[in-house]
Amino acid sequence: MSKNIAIVYWTGTGNTEEMARALEAGVSAAGAEARVVPVADFSAEDVSGYDALAFGCPAMGAEELESDEFEPVWEACRDALGDKPVALFGSYGWGTGEWMETWRAEAEGAGVNVVCC
Repeated sequence: MSKNIAIVYWTGTGNTEEMARALEAGVSAAGAEARVVPVADFSAEDVSGYDALAFGCPAMGAEELESDEFEPVWEACRDALGDKPVALFGSYGWGTGEWMETWRAEAEGAGVNVVCC
């Protein structure tokens, strides 16, 4: 049985969408079904329709999640994920990417089954 994976992202410049599309290609090559969804078109109610999910967002401001669109959806989905496998991805043009580790730690602290970051 094929796995059904949602790849949910927010992008400001197109780089994170490009990463989402690359992830989609890898998921498809591995024999799973992937659906790339802009965060504006996704909600916590959609989580139950997927076996696994990936969430992507570029670093904003002081290396943090985009707060107007992405973060509210992420927070709502986070509580609906249960034990589903979750990958986190993002892009940044400065710093060391520490914000990704912070995001991962916060997600795991909330009970998210983070399998890749």
